[in-house]
Amino acid sequence: MKIITYNVNGLRAAITKGLPQWLAQENPDVLCVQETKLQPDQCPMEVFEALGYKTYLYSAQKKGYSGVALLVKKEPDHVEYGMGINLYDNEGRFIRADYGDLSIVSVYHPSGTSGDERQAFKMEWLEAFQKYVIELQKTRKKLILCGDYNICHEPIDIHDPIRNATNSGFLPEEREWMTGFLAEGFIDTFRYLYPLKQEYTWWSYRFNSRAKNKGWRIDYCMVSESVKPQIKDAYILNDAVHSDHCPMVLELI
Repeated sequence: MKIITYNVNGLRAAITKGLPQWLAQENPDVLCVQETKLQPDQCPMEVFEALGYKTYLYSAQKKGYSGVALLVKKEPDHVEYGMGINLYDNEGRFIRADYGDLSIVSVYHPSGTSGDERQAFKMEWLEAFQKYVIELQKTRKKLILCGDYNICHEPIDIHDPIRNATNSGFLPEEREWMTGFLAEGFIDTFRYLYPLKQEYTWWSYRFNSRAKNKGWRIDYCMVSESVKPQIKDAYILNDAVHSDHCPMVLELI
């Protein structure tokens, strides 16, 4: 099984930049999308249907903002929209598809870059998210949590850890949360397989950052311990340029 996570920074914009052609070439079983930035009636689902994908969208109430999606080759047994917490579900940040005993999530963690209020919201979300997935794991043991976490965990995950130590996305409390989350029995698949590899999934549009590879690794395919034996490979497709992010792939046996 091949699963890709991709923050597309606007699904319609990514389509104009060649996303469908790229999708046909990569041919994943599941594409987990974040930052769709559209309402269901604005999504050109026929573009993906032509490639054999069924699209499940969970949009934010606010137009042109946030939103997650799942593009799947095989219809799931069940799709769950949101976490049942209105404060977060209004922003369209979590969607889950169940296949037998396996659950695949597309999640978009908030950014705290716009100021203290959103940073506080982000930290509250992180606690609520962790509590939710730990509870979910009691009934859905095989969890795959793909998405934009908006956190670099360790210095190896960011191009300039010293200068960014006070920036949202690499704050001590965010990194501490990630350490605690992993300690609860979740695996950062890329780092698990490649402990010393320094690759990124996001670059600022400013300062020619991508060309200089001054990036951040903030997109993850996390899995619960029970999925660990199925991990075949995990890698980053940093030549995909439909967004300021690039995709990450998880392959399962």
